[in-house]
Amino acid sequence: MQNDFVHLHVHSDYSLLYASSSIEKIVETASNLGQKAIALTDHGNMFGVLFFYRACKAKGIKPIIGCDFYVAPFDRIEKKQYQNSKQYYRLVLL
Repeated sequence: MQNDFVHLHVHSDYSLLYASSSIEKIVETASNLGQKAIALTDHGNMFGVLFFYRACKAKGIKPIIGCDFYVAPFDRIEKKQYQNSKQYYRLVLL
């Protein structure tokens, strides 16, 4: 059975405190489900992308490289304490 669904917001164990799935398990599950592509969008880092890329290629899956960033509303040097936590935004870049 062919599955055209593609996960575009996936965190691995490189996203500390957010996910515990290893890259091997993510890619193996995608392969078992017949997915043709999958993205890796860890929080604030791209340490696992080379391993992810190689694991996907070994299984015939198209790797989509990305990252889940936090965007501050003002200058990065400005260290204000904000009352409203909604002033910070997440941006997933693929």
